[in-house]
Amino acid sequence: MVAAAFEHSVFINCPLDDAYRHLFEALVFAVHDCGYIARCALEVDDASEVRIDKIANIIQGCRFGIHDISRTELDGGTSLPRFNMPLELGLFLGAKRFGRAEQKRKTCIVLDVERYRYQKFISDIAGQDIAAHGGEPAKAIRAVRDWLSNATPKSIRIPGGAAIAARYVVFRAELPALCEALHLQVDELTFNNYVVQVEEWLKLNAHVAG
Repeated sequence: MVAAAFEHSVFINCPLDDAYRHLFEALVFAVHDCGYIARCALEVDDASEVRIDKIANIIQGCRFGIHDISRTELDGGTSLPRFNMPLELGLFLGAKRFGRAEQKRKTCIVLDVERYRYQKFISDIAGQDIAAHGGEPAKAIRAVRDWLSNATPKSIRIPGGAAIAARYVVFRAELPALCEALHLQVDELTFNNYVVQVEEWLKLNAHVAG
């Protein structure tokens, strides 16, 4: 069971704020529509656990990783950039390089708004294949779908990126009604709540096209 979970788990390393939420939720949907399980730091709310330990444990349990390094703007309060995403990318790459057995089988995708912009602020990852999403959910979905498709056994067929993006539009349109049935608001959904909604919708709409 542990090995199976590792093989299907995808660590999402990205900004976890309202400004990025439209992309984050699209990524989670894409991961699950491709047949994988999205994981991130929001899945556990335990004040007794040090944050870096929690992230390291999640990374250890995931074969796959999505790393969005696009957040380079200065924080409005401190006038400093936030480096959490590059740090977590480093942890993932370190686990792959120095870890044992299954850790060496890790694979990841690095996202940014523009494909070569990273060379100006994190040039040490030159040689990585950076995918650009331009801040658009549909482009992010297509990038993640193509990456996971290449890593998936040929016997398993994953829908095309355009099809998944279209399905996501349908899901978003239906999400308010799904939440209303549970006496929730869309903006009240926790990460775990949202994942459940995605999984339940996909079970009922396996063949829905946009």
